[in-house]
Amino acid sequence: MHNKLLIILGFLFVFSACQNDRLIERGDSLEVAYEKALSFYEEEDYTEAANAFETVTRIGRGTDIGQEAQFLLAESYYNNRRYLLAASEYDRYVSLYPRDNRRQEAEFKAAICYFHQSPRYQLDQTSTREAVERFQLFNNRYPDSELVTEAAEKIDELRNKLARKSYEAAQFYVRTEQYEAAAIYLDRTINSYPESEWAARALVDQIKTYITYADNSVQERQAERYSKAVEAYDKFLQLFPENEYRSEVEDLHDEAQRKLDNISESVTENSDQG
Repeated sequence: MHNKLLIILGFLFVFSACQNDRLIERGDSLEVAYEKALSFYEEEDYTEAANAFETVTRIGRGTDIGQEAQFLLAESYYNNRRYLLAASEYDRYVSLYPRDNRRQEAEFKAAICYFHQSPRYQLDQTSTREAVERFQLFNNRYPDSELVTEAAEKIDELRNKLARKSYEAAQFYVRTEQYEAAAIYLDRTINSYPESEWAARALVDQIKTYITYADNSVQERQAERYSKAVEAYDKFLQLFPENEYRSEVEDLHDEAQRKLDNISESVTENSDQG
């Protein structure tokens, strides 16, 4: 037992000594420091690689090795799924080396970092909006890039998430019978994200909301709100003439128009009696 313990301790000592030899030491040349960092990177030990490349970027600032280390520092954080740190280092690379031919890749990867940080639709969508802005800027800046299609697909996915968040916010106001606020959020979903899968559904719900709002309004405001339901129907026909909800909105339109006509008839009768 005693001998086994000594063997284990000996092994740990040798392993620790070997590991320490791989770390960057005071007095190492820039080339040696870079090779040590690159060794960690190639072995996919991205935590140690990032630590080592941090050192190389400090001592190699203004050199070709320092430039390479800066890019691989960002890549190390990216491969380790530390996306905010990776985005920051990609941004730094672009800032330090704006004419380098890897600028395009660095900008795209920074956008991808924010894409990975985008949370479920129920949560704060700051990272989602940042990713959309970065992908849009990328496509504007590099319209001939082979990455434009992927960036556009990512934009669609992210904007669909933002649309759902807006749509679900409207549903909260519907459930709590705050119809005016619900109509505003539904309108925002339609106007801000017309290409999303939630826009058509939002228009259907907007028609429903105006009808319900009118039903629960004082008589003097009912005609205005039924009219808004009819206007929302017209907008639906303009934007989604072949949509799967067409039959549903036809029925809703007929209901709103019938109630609007009844109000008009009632007003006419009262006027005649007067």
